[in-house]
Amino acid sequence: MRIDILTMFPELFGDFRREAVIDRARAAGRLDFRVSDIRDFADGCFRKIDDSPYGGGPGMILRCQPVVDAIRAAKEADGHVILLDPSGMPFNQKKARELSRKDHLVLVCGHYEGFDARLFHYADEVISLGDFVMTGGEIAAMAVSDAVVRLLPGSIRRESTDEESFDDGLLEYPQYAKPRDFEGHPVPEILFSGNHEAVRQWRKEAALRRTEQYRPDLLKEYYDSKRLNTDVTES
Repeated sequence: MRIDILTMFPELFGDFRREAVIDRARAAGRLDFRVSDIRDFADGCFRKIDDSPYGGGPGMILRCQPVVDAIRAAKEADGHVILLDPSGMPFNQKKARELSRKDHLVLVCGHYEGFDARLFHYADEVISLGDFVMTGGEIAAMAVSDAVVRLLPGSIRRESTDEESFDDGLLEYPQYAKPRDFEGHPVPEILFSGNHEAVRQWRKEAALRRTEQYRPDLLKEYYDSKRLNTDVTES
């Protein structure tokens, strides 16, 4: 896989390039990770990439020309262009798995008051980290890259990605390590039973309880999907 990051602040990705999962995927030949400065594509001697919006209003917006030229320089025939913007669909594990099957991602980081609206015509999709606004898209680009790259073969142990939160619509079951009892909080005895079927059942029930406690919204979606699948099967 190849990932291109288009940003105004390429220096922010210096340490990220050396992050364990990214570095391991690059060393294994699974990842070609590139960062480009959008300013390099700005016209004029001042390399101006932003301007005030027509109609007035606070702040500045990113101009079309430098961003589009940066996209065109980075994008190959199979390139999938993503604008990182608060207006996009919230990123999740399902989307991470979908993107991990792409050959080439181009992640475009927004800044200031956002993109000129015409730039959305040059993207295949728009992604957000959630319903909040950040200063720029660099943190979002790192989050998306990390979530995608860790799913590539050779990045981490395969079994580590087999049972994860959100894959089946629930949070992952709770896990424990030494000591057996910490300040009056013991590890559930079932985990020492050696009964694999009993442990599997406990983990399923624990995942349901944990999701109900921390993400009841997911639990509703989980049961709704179960009912929908049952209705389809019976019909």
